[in-house]
Amino acid sequence: MSANRWPAAWQARFRRLVLAVLALFVLPYVLIVFYALDFVRPISTLMLRDLVLLRGFDRQWVEFDDIAPVLVQSVMMSEDGQFCSHAGIDWNQMRGVVEDALDGEQTRGASTIPMQTVKNLFLWNGRSFVRKALELPLAIVADFVWSKRRMMEIYLNVAEWGDGIYGIEAAARHHFGVSAAKLSRRQAALLAVSLPNPIDRNAGKPGRGLRRLASLIERRASRSGGYITCLYD
Repeated sequence: MSANRWPAAWQARFRRLVLAVLALFVLPYVLIVFYALDFVRPISTLMLRDLVLLRGFDRQWVEFDDIAPVLVQSVMMSEDGQFCSHAGIDWNQMRGVVEDALDGEQTRGASTIPMQTVKNLFLWNGRSFVRKALELPLAIVADFVWSKRRMMEIYLNVAEWGDGIYGIEAAARHHFGVSAAKLSRRQAALLAVSLPNPIDRNAGKPGRGLRRLASLIERRASRSGGYITCLYD
């Protein structure tokens, strides 16, 4: 009799494990719907990590309309120039990455702002096919559920801009001593180009390479009017 009980007990445990895993997969999609509410202020997995490790962090939520347009323009031109036209994924860029990988070449980045946003909110840093496979459907759903303004607002409030520095308000004050609404075009460009590696790329103390990238983004941002129609009338 006891021999028959053990398999049943293990089956019950296995079912509970499967249900727990499924719940973890479903939870981000539930949160995407919840995060569509304007009064909700999401935090990222990195912020959760800092809380668990008792490090603390600096994040001051700021509404989209209180962020300098030059910062929004700079981030779009640096991170995702087709933000207004795609539905979460830039399939042309993604196709190029896949072709490079199949050819054995070093792949370039193809992450859109929706992809980076869901990665920050629900996943982890580092390159892996597993993370990318989870990231793609989340990005599509988030882009469908959220308006473009809400997407950009969340992204700019959860992005990392230094050790323990999250969101554009904390970043602007930490690096330049001004609010997100008061950023100059040059400051905005420096913050935008530091996003891919904010620990090594210090927007407040840029090296020659970072200043050169910022100059390029500054020029692109000044001509970005046709690209930001989904965010500004």
